[in-house]
Amino acid sequence: MTKDIINRLLNSSEPSVRFKVLVNVLGRKVDSPGIRRLQERIKSSPRAKLLLSERGRDGKIACYPYKKWCGAHWTLATLADIGYPPGDESLVPLREQVYAWLFSERHQKSIRVIGGRIRRCASQEGNAVFYLLKLGLADDRTEELAERLIEWQWPDGGWNCDKNPEAAKSSFWESLIPLRALALHARLTGNQRSKKAAEGAAEVFLKRRLCKRLRDGKIMQKDFLRLHYPCYWRYDILFGLKVMAEAGFINDERCRDALDILESKRLPDGGFPAECKYYRVSDEAATGRSLVDWGGVSKKRMNEFVTVDALYALNQAGRSV
Repeated sequence: MTKDIINRLLNSSEPSVRFKVLVNVLGRKVDSPGIRRLQERIKSSPRAKLLLSERGRDGKIACYPYKKWCGAHWTLATLADIGYPPGDESLVPLREQVYAWLFSERHQKSIRVIGGRIRRCASQEGNAVFYLLKLGLADDRTEELAERLIEWQWPDGGWNCDKNPEAAKSSFWESLIPLRALALHARLTGNQRSKKAAEGAAEVFLKRRLCKRLRDGKIMQKDFLRLHYPCYWRYDILFGLKVMAEAGFINDERCRDALDILESKRLPDGGFPAECKYYRVSDEAATGRSLVDWGGVSKKRMNEFVTVDALYALNQAGRSV
């Protein structure tokens, strides 16, 4: 079964799926000539072209950068996750859109201190740091965003945008993406402050075994167990395990419960399903739309994008794929 599912994925029409199998599951070096050529195929693929199809002559996407899921912010985040090659200068106008938003006076005014804690949707800065590093677009302003995340970190290790003064615990939604970003930042730059911050953020998830309440050990939210792709800012155990693998925490014993749940969702053919989705495919200018179909939802049919991420997490945890 393992060989069959990997062969099926290696024969996928999607170069991003083949890329993830080769690099994340089979361990091919990302800087090898064959993988670099495959990334160029991702760049020229129908999927990548669709994601970038609403750029104007100035290279920018005309809507608000954070507009779900077609603004510059989400477009860059998606490209980074599917293995788009680094160093594409044509993406610089999108980067500048993101910077103009995140460094704007309006955005600065949204950063509030309530009850001694910074209340911010840190997944925004976190995603920006992640995709700018991944896409080879980082500069000194990226470093400033990383520093913001470190300075905004709550005492328990995560982040939260809840304006309620009584809120004193970090949010899973707002903490996973900053963890992902700072772990990558630490690995690429050697920054020890980022490394320490990532370690602290990992504890937010690990001490809850990626999905369970501290007080009684019960599942925190049923949606945490529903696999989906793309994840955007929403949490599920697969996204959690994927980030734990990227950040080097997947072999912590506290990931075991989530890994067991993930394995229980495996289909008879060896693949994994998308159990829900948070986008709708549409050409209409509405929030929550996607120009790309990511395989839909089915309890019985493998979703390639969910499957390659699941195999990556299981492989990094030393479990049979």
